[in-house]
Amino acid sequence: MATRQTSSSGRSKSPRIQVVLPEDVCERLASLAEAESRTVSNMAKVLIQQGLDRLERQQGQEAARGSARFREVLERQQRLGTRRLKGVPRRLRLPRRAD
Repeated sequence: MATRQTSSSGRSKSPRIQVVLPEDVCERLASLAEAESRTVSNMAKVLIQQGLDRLERQQGQEAARGSARFREVLERQQRLGTRRLKGVPRRLRLPRRAD
């Protein structure tokens, strides 16, 4: 869970998290940060934001595709005049009880 600290002025700071990275990933992050004149922390923040944005876009597209398919099925059923689900009996016949 992210921790939130307060500054000396009493205002709350941004939440902080702690992450353990493999050595090679840490080195790649540090060299990328240096190439872009950023701190390692800031570079990690930027990459996390970009990754989250990309994942949210993908999930939104998948949800849109799913709802589009559902809509197509409903429209096809409407065109064909299908009003009930296939395989559902019109009436259930229950055995009579012997009194």
